[in-house]
Amino acid sequence: MHKFLRSIGFGAYQKKKDVSRLLEDLEKGTGEHRRIQIDDDNNLCQIRAEVAPNMGVVIVGETDEDGIFRREYYYPYLTSNDISSQVECTIQRHTEKETFGGLLDETRVGISLIFYLDNGFEYLERKLDRASRKVKGVKLTGLSGEGKILLPLHKTRKQIEKAQVAAKDRSSLLEAARNGDEDAMETLTIEDIDMYSQISRRMMKEDIYSIVDSSFMPSGIECDQYTVIGEIVRVEEKVNRITKELVYDLTLNCNDMVFHVGIAKKNLLGEPVIGRRFKGQIWMQGVAVFEE
Repeated sequence: MHKFLRSIGFGAYQKKKDVSRLLEDLEKGTGEHRRIQIDDDNNLCQIRAEVAPNMGVVIVGETDEDGIFRREYYYPYLTSNDISSQVECTIQRHTEKETFGGLLDETRVGISLIFYLDNGFEYLERKLDRASRKVKGVKLTGLSGEGKILLPLHKTRKQIEKAQVAAKDRSSLLEAARNGDEDAMETLTIEDIDMYSQISRRMMKEDIYSIVDSSFMPSGIECDQYTVIGEIVRVEEKVNRITKELVYDLTLNCNDMVFHVGIAKKNLLGEPVIGRRFKGQIWMQGVAVFEE
């Protein structure tokens, strides 16, 4: 069973036989069916079964000689209409199966951000048709198994403006350092030392979550999972049409980057309100927007 299936309202499905029965029902439903012929002997079929607006399960497999669909794998998904990043994006195929991962050199989060490509089927179609695969933007979303709501930090308008300028300056320095600028590297090193010193002093009297406004950190050994703390800028409620479970679609601003996170209401500790913060582990997905 997929670890993040409960993120879209299927928390009651704990056994493989129950999940298998669910997938069979979704295959027979009215979801979007797509098929491409990879070569003379192999094809790839995809079914996107929506259980709420922009949320559902993708089932991928192959059609045999008798026209019968044979499921190979599935995964839950959440999509959004917000462009999260427009930096250079690299896409590579996973070793195990016909799925793809994307990599963003996103200076705002300070790391190379890796995500699971949700529209890998479109990427494969473009590859077979020899169409452009250059990415002009990525719509990022995350699925979370459990999380909690943190209270916001009180900031004055002047502090907010100062933080925005500092973040922009740091992003420019990181870009320069990646291009080999030694002065930028030295400045970043000094800033990190000063920041470490300030945090160490404040930690003696303050709680860590009153110091760290937002964060974006890799979590575990899987490269597309992260632990995030981000400010909630929008809250949308969705109802799984099959289980009737309530799912929150939270729009987060994390390190100046905006993306969506889906989490079932029963797995979220606290009440999500605009201005408060979300903390949790997410599996990052993304839809690549290709140039025409």
